[in-house]
Amino acid sequence: MPTPKQMEKMIGAVRRNMPPAPGLAPNDDLPPEYWQALLDDSHAEAKPGHSAGALRLLQISHHILRLGCGRCGRLVEIQKVDATRLYGADAVWNEVGQRPLNNTCKQRTGRYEEDGCWPTFD
Repeated sequence: MPTPKQMEKMIGAVRRNMPPAPGLAPNDDLPPEYWQALLDDSHAEAKPGHSAGALRLLQISHHILRLGCGRCGRLVEIQKVDATRLYGADAVWNEVGQRPLNNTCKQRTGRYEEDGCWPTFD
């Protein structure tokens, strides 16, 4: 871990190398690069209302499936091949991902409505 003095030197070096960029005024048009980045985003073609958790395993292109808990902050990863082998290719990622979180949940209150993790699918 760098000392505070070393950290200040690193911050100073980064600030010196950054070009001064003027910010946009509230009524300015956004640059074309911004709009192009939005169009190039892989989620831009997703249908409205469909989240990553609502997809079937065979529709997901990632090799590693990752989900986290919005409550306790844990992160669980499973390979798509393993998930397909265990639950089938037609299984919904929302249901498959909830199982590992529920089996190892750290937050238990005793009330059914509050127990368990709150999954966030990546």
